[in-house]
Parts: sequence; structure tokens; C-alpha cells
Amino acid sequence: MSRILFIRHGKTEWNLDSKYQGAHGDSPLLPQSYHEIKCLAQSLASVKIAHVFASPLPRAKTTAEKLIEALGRPIPLTIDERLIEFNLGKMEGMKFSAVADKWPDVINNFRHHPDQYDPTIVGSESFESVIKRVSAAVQDYVHEFPRQNVVVVSHGAALNAAINGLLKTPMAHLKDRGGLSNTSTTILQTDDGQNYHLEKWNDTSYLHKTRVDPTDTI
Repeated sequence: MSRILFIRHGKTEWNLDSKYQGAHGDSPLLPQSYHEIKCLAQSLASVKIAHVFASPLPRAKTTAEKLIEALGRPIPLTIDERLIEFNLGKMEGMKFSAVADKWPDVINNFRHHPDQYDPTIVGSESFESVIKRVSAAVQDYVHEFPRQNVVVVSHGAALNAAINGLLKTPMAHLKDRGGLSNTSTTILQTDDGQNYHLEKWNDTSYLHKTRVDPTDTI
């Protein structure tokens, strides 16, 4: 059995400001995120990891590098363009509230009704495209490292779509499980690289948060 541990990157300045970063935007990790990455590493201390794959965007790449550093083990890291965040077109760099004011139907469908989402309105990527490229990457990892643990460090919107896609969730129900939080862990299992089973969804218990911050999750 192969296990894929999906990690959403640490929280950034734009996450805190409720801005869409997307595939072309980026902002620095918050100081607290470096501590939270160490907490993540502690939760994985007993897990034998064959390889770490990460998006090239700095917020994800840095999270992966700091995770390996905190684990204190020589784990190989590969940067894969296919793990980049959802290209959100005109929404990138905008506050959530501004997008909701300008394109209320677009944002409502993006968040709650993926089957009705029209990417052409804002010039964004489609859910189908994101699922296809990230799923293809994951299938390659499983083929390369059969019956091993692989870590994938990527982004909230891309991971949410792709993980549910791998689970063969119908498009209309893609968001039913809720969002993914910064520095969270979601785990899938597979025996053949085609059929996946959910072991854990959006685990942040190791961060020991005392309150729920809505800007943590997308």
C-alpha cells in the first residue's frame, strides 16, 4: 500500500489578509508558520518518507524545505510544476470581499458549486484541468515509490480539487468535505495508483490551536 501525505503550505501574509494568491501570486510565510512547520515535523517524526515533492511557488517550496530541515533526515526533494496552485486569473491578488462584490456568482460557484463554475469569466483554470494535472503527478509518484510514503506540499485550492478528484468525488460534491487549512495533513492510500481511499482529512491537531481562524482555511 502506498500512502500520499498532502501538506498545504504554511500560512502567508496574503492568507492572513484574505487575498487570493493563485498560480502567479505569492507572499512570505508568517513568522508563526515556521513554528507550525516544526510542529508538523514532530507529527511525522516516526513516518518513513521516501520522497518529498513540492510546488515551485515560494510559499510551498519553503514549507517543504523547512519541513525536511526540521525532520533532520536526508529526504530527497523534487520541485514539480504540476503541483502549482489553481490559476485564478483576474481574482489573483484581490481580497475575497472584492471578488465577491465584483463576481458574486463566480465566487459562490468556486467555493460551493464547482460543477457550475465558469472559469472563462475571470480567465482562470478549470477544476477539471487542476484535477488532471495534479492527479497525473500523484500517479507518477505512486508508480515511482510503490508501497512507500510520499509527501506532497502544495496549495489549498489545487489540493482540495485534486484529492477529491482522486477519490472520484462527483464535481457537484467536490467541496462537501470542507476546506484545507494551512500546514494541514491529508492522507490518501492506494494499492494500484488508480483507486484511492481517504485515511485522514485536513488534520491540524499537532498545531494545538486554541481558536478557529477563518483565514487559515480555503
